[in-house]
Amino acid sequence: MTKYLHQRCPTASETLQLAIRAQHLRRWEVPRDLYPKTKPGYYAWRSYLQKRQAEIAQQICLESGYSQPDAERVAALVRKEGLKQEDEETQVLEDVACLVFLDDRFEEFERGIEEVKVIEILRKTLAKMSKDGRALAGEVVGGLSERARGLVQKALEGI
Repeated sequence: MTKYLHQRCPTASETLQLAIRAQHLRRWEVPRDLYPKTKPGYYAWRSYLQKRQAEIAQQICLESGYSQPDAERVAALVRKEGLKQEDEETQVLEDVACLVFLDDRFEEFERGIEEVKVIEILRKTLAKMSKDGRALAGEVVGGLSERARGLVQKALEGI
């Protein structure tokens, strides 16, 4: 996350840097299989994690001497508040999360899923990204397999 943050926003605020590092804080403690294997189950799991990780990050910030407003800002960023209201820092966090998915998880993720479904998921992911984020995504996919690059290219054509 830090690597892509520096590429996407070299002048990131300290609160954004903290939120980037806290986005998946202790995520392993709440396994996905605790929730139904359905779309609503996935969204419930993801929403719970966002809220939980934000609360943990806020508490750690306060215990580490950050001000209440800074700790609250970190938590708001982890919850991705303001994403649809064009909060630039929240958008940077979303871009970075998507870049990490493409770089670190996509090839494993797309195996065993039919192409049409993978492209649909990619389109949703890429649509959440800013223009700058999608430009970086183009660089990230250069290191992927030919199949993965092709899937991303097809998804980009639909955006």
